Amino acid sequence: MMEFFDAVMLARMQFAFTVGFHIIFPAFSIGLASYLALLNGLHLYSQKNVYLDLFNYWIKIFAVAFVMGVVSGLVMSYEFGTNWSVFSFKAGPIIGPLMGYEVMTAFFLEAGFLGVMLFGRERVGPKIHFFATLMVAIGTFISAFWILSVNSWMQTPAGYSINAAGQFVPEDWIKIIFNPSFVYRLVHMVFAAYISTALVIASVGALHLLRLNKSAVGSAAGTFTQGSRQAVCLMFSMALWILAILVPMQMEAGDQHGLNTFKYQPKKIAAIEGHYEDAKPAGLMIFGIPDDKNRKMDYALEIPYLGSIILTHSLDGEILGMDTWPRDETPPMALPFFAFRIMVGLGVMMFILGMWSLWLRHKKTLYEKTWFLKYALVMGPAGFIAVLSGWVVTEVGRQPYTVYNLLHTTQSHSLLNAATVGTTLVAFITVYFVLFGIGVYYILRLMNQGPAGSELASTPVTQSKNAVYGSYLQNVGKGDSHES
Repeated sequence: MMEFFDAVMLARMQFAFTVGFHIIFPAFSIGLASYLALLNGLHLYSQKNVYLDLFNYWIKIFAVAFVMGVVSGLVMSYEFGTNWSVFSFKAGPIIGPLMGYEVMTAFFLEAGFLGVMLFGRERVGPKIHFFATLMVAIGTFISAFWILSVNSWMQTPAGYSINAAGQFVPEDWIKIIFNPSFVYRLVHMVFAAYISTALVIASVGALHLLRLNKSAVGSAAGTFTQGSRQAVCLMFSMALWILAILVPMQMEAGDQHGLNTFKYQPKKIAAIEGHYEDAKPAGLMIFGIPDDKNRKMDYALEIPYLGSIILTHSLDGEILGMDTWPRDETPPMALPFFAFRIMVGLGVMMFILGMWSLWLRHKKTLYEKTWFLKYALVMGPAGFIAVLSGWVVTEVGRQPYTVYNLLHTTQSHSLLNAATVGTTLVAFITVYFVLFGIGVYYILRLMNQGPAGSELASTPVTQSKNAVYGSYLQNVGKGDSHES
């Protein structure tokens, strides 16, 4: 295999694999930590045990995901030294302190309060326990802040100078941290984390509601207590509210992020939009098959003027094509082109889910429609796929540079041979799939079990579906939960 790839390509594949594996867990942890803080706060405020039931259910899943996120993230730090030592040497004076700030602020905050959050409710009392949960949630957000600042600086570098050794050295830390694309990336990523988590919660809720429906008509053994029924309905409802509100906001954030990329990274926009030649006015390419070798788009299907309208807010705005720059200064088109369409397509499907939920909520049939529940169930991993697609758009679209327009990827790697990098790549793939496969399997098992509910009596479900949901909605409406 090794003769088909050079060391740089194998190092890129290794980093892509480890980052792609890693990014799922922090995205889940960011959203789930905030969800747990919300549940804990609502329980503290209302004293309704249904919130505590959900907290106790999701905190086990959070603990496993958090640990896998930390472990998978540590690996990348070593890769900077082993595979990308030239990049580390040249960009280290800026990247190093930013990563250090992340450890000193976010990681210490998370590590300091995580134990209290996981095991301390009975020891410290509900108020301090809520405070600890809130600190962990804030810690995950601060971690995202610093990591997105690092990545954004690599995309749109600012506030630096270059010394005699060719190193990027800091001149203005405010400009470095708040570089031109930072805010757009931070908002887009944090929204993506919340939406991805909401999709998982909605999917788990849909799974158990489908089972609940089956039990309610007597075709399966009743295993749902009143408490667990309320917990399932509540988490399903909360997740769909989050989707209905945040997905439209994410669309606006994505549009603003696109405008920023159009301004600072026009090569990436050319790849995303599928334009090899300058276009004025530019259509919106719906589909096509990029041919980088001959610099043309095969089977192109586009909507006239729409590309100009979206990116320039005018009918005849110009979008530069890939031919504007030399070939060795532009990214490959196919990956960002297709990944962007996957991300946008999934976003549209998320929007449909959120709007459909509002309609069913209005019709008071949110928990009953089988097709809707099945749609919510299969959309569970959609957020993570969209996150990975967005990452491909961002990182492949930045090529052929590690620091945009300043440091070429081929000038950033360590002096390793292909066999060495290829061997470690195979080792990483093997270990990751075994180790993290076990973790993911355990998370799926926990999700499959569903929340226990405070009412421990295993009362078989004998009511009709309407009676089940009617009872739940009536209780919620009266503020009468199932406290024991």
